Amino acid sequence: MGKPETFASYHGEYAEPHLDLREFIVRCEAAGELLRIQGADRDLEMGALAEAVAHKKLEAPAVLFEDIPGFPKGFRVFSGGTNSKKRLAMLLGLPEVSSLIDLVRAYRQRMKTHTPIPPRVVETGPIFENIDRDDAVDLSKFPAPKVHEEDGGRYIGTDDLIIMRDPDEGWVNAATYRVQVHGKDTTGLWISPGKQGRQIRDKYHNAGKPCPVLICCGHDPMLFLAASQEVRYGLSEFDYAGGHRGRPFDVVMSEVHGLPMPAHAEIVLEGEMLPGDSQTEGPFGEFTGYYASPQSNQPRVRISRAYYRNDPILTMATPMRPPTDLSFAKCIVKAGMIWDEVEKAGLSGVQGVWCHEAGISRMFNVISIKQAYAGHARQAGMLATACQGGAYLGRFTVVVDHDVDPTDIFDVLWAMSTRCDPEQDIDIVRRMWSSPLDPLVPHGSKGNFNSRAVIDACRPYERLADFPKVARASPELLAEVKRKFSTFLDQI
Repeated sequence: MGKPETFASYHGEYAEPHLDLREFIVRCEAAGELLRIQGADRDLEMGALAEAVAHKKLEAPAVLFEDIPGFPKGFRVFSGGTNSKKRLAMLLGLPEVSSLIDLVRAYRQRMKTHTPIPPRVVETGPIFENIDRDDAVDLSKFPAPKVHEEDGGRYIGTDDLIIMRDPDEGWVNAATYRVQVHGKDTTGLWISPGKQGRQIRDKYHNAGKPCPVLICCGHDPMLFLAASQEVRYGLSEFDYAGGHRGRPFDVVMSEVHGLPMPAHAEIVLEGEMLPGDSQTEGPFGEFTGYYASPQSNQPRVRISRAYYRNDPILTMATPMRPPTDLSFAKCIVKAGMIWDEVEKAGLSGVQGVWCHEAGISRMFNVISIKQAYAGHARQAGMLATACQGGAYLGRFTVVVDHDVDPTDIFDVLWAMSTRCDPEQDIDIVRRMWSSPLDPLVPHGSKGNFNSRAVIDACRPYERLADFPKVARASPELLAEVKRKFSTFLDQI
């Protein structure tokens, strides 16, 4: 096996990974990938502006909100760090490419030799520049935004890491769940059923013990990228992200519970959830584009420490009707994960995978294959539907031939319209893993199940030889015509 593909394997403009969020922001601005906005209020204006930017064009710039009314000048909020090919390539140290599938391929190439690298424990770091303890904790000092008009309050945790240690096995989970500010030293914490953080929390509470937790809400976007994906159970997101970075993340241990927190984080809250201690949480406009989970009683986190840097930067994600300020990167990583898992299961002939932003990066996934045997397309569809990367909150999996670009929704719909017989080529898989955030799951349902449609939009295997030919110019003719008449075509 060759040398693992890590950040340092590439020697472009940056041969070394960024140190922290601040250095990443500097690199974004140098690349023309940052929009600075001054004077936006944390109540509604930030959320609406993040929506306006994300909907203005695909691969919109990252946004740094400055001069926030009512807060010290140095307090800032950062949004959309990974929402373009260029920024994602910069973040992961991947070669810059022109097409979406090439970026997915580059990510997959990395994953073939990816080796998790555990974090390195250090004595101190910038996160210790300020520490508020016990009664001195006051969450109102941070510009936690009210993102949407119908939200039940301000949310300090949207682009966050919820850090917990499994009490039985000792591994550390760092995942993304929403965190609502309730009071000066209390928050809510909503975790979807089945998620790893919920399993860990339940272990503590079922034993009658408080669950220690860190809420990191300002950090390296690489950690958020790892935390917001379905990394396998038992693998710490710190290790997963370190493997992409090519070196360990530095962590320091928290004062109260000895949990690891990024040494270069911006804001970290430390507390615990007591069994039976809950408070009304929500509603919150979620990544499905709906208020699908109404107000409910959720565990309350009692905060005993607030660690933060001088002039801290809060990271914000804006879940909403897609596209969002985080959906693009999720599409890349999730497509790469599904592709990788399908091939590891033994399927050959995969040409590409894409998770469409319109399907909230989860609910409309397309896999392209070069058919080699009868049943190949169905096998691909079933694997892509049920693998770890595709299992949570899915809806449609479409299988297309190798001549169809899975990232081009027009191409995909054309294939569905002309190569799919609904009676023969659509299979339904029932009682799959869903979520209360699914707008079709009734509120209060005892089982968060949904069904999946696996759509075979490939030419019938038995008709590959005689299926009607596609009416279009050959690649060679098209290239020659484009070259010869480029003067005219460039005017378009």
